Amino acid sequence: MKTVVISLGGSILIPELENNRIEAYLPVLEKIAARHRLFVVVGGGGGARDYIAVARRLGIDEGTADEIGILVTRLNATLLIAALGDAAYPKVAESHSEAKKFAESKKIVVMGGITPGQTTDAVAAVLAERVHADVFVNVTSVNGIYDKDPNKFTGAKHYRTLTPAQLIGIVGRGGLGAGSHNVLDIIAARVVERSHIPLVVLDGTRPENLSDALLLGKCDGSIVSSTKKKVIPL
Repeated sequence: MKTVVISLGGSILIPELENNRIEAYLPVLEKIAARHRLFVVVGGGGGARDYIAVARRLGIDEGTADEIGILVTRLNATLLIAALGDAAYPKVAESHSEAKKFAESKKIVVMGGITPGQTTDAVAAVLAERVHADVFVNVTSVNGIYDKDPNKFTGAKHYRTLTPAQLIGIVGRGGLGAGSHNVLDIIAARVVERSHIPLVVLDGTRPENLSDALLLGKCDGSIVSSTKKKVIPL
């Protein structure tokens, strides 16, 4: 049994409350959890960004806006836990230590954000380090890592494999304001570099891409690793 940490972007799981993929993700997460120890960190998605936008219009500082976004991530995590039922630990982990303790139950552990100024990708990267994960997966809206935004530049280069140093060079140009939305933030990238935990970045708009990658090795996303060792399937 391997340990897997998944950063499940809110824009993938719950882009809008009435337009969510929670039901589609349930069998995928349960299938992975049947074979591996599973942690899922849920992002805020469009809901968090809407709240943060209102906070800014009201003149609220970035730190408080971040705290509001964290509350939305935990609400999303609560919804996923409830939908998973007995397959998940019944409480949202509010720290890495809690996540480790909840994992003793052998159930799926779900958490959202923790600290203002830190994205859920960074939360997941540190969690992967804390639980000695075999792989860290970032489920996002594009099929991997590009040298520039593929939604804006038609000539963007897609990387099938790259090193942590290359990843840092690519994502280091992103911002860190409340609600920042990049394929991965610089803090998470640096944790990936120091921990030497392989990172898989894949398109989550089709939920089966996640189980196909982890359990079958079928992945058209990107793999970040400091070694040449096989990362997937697990």
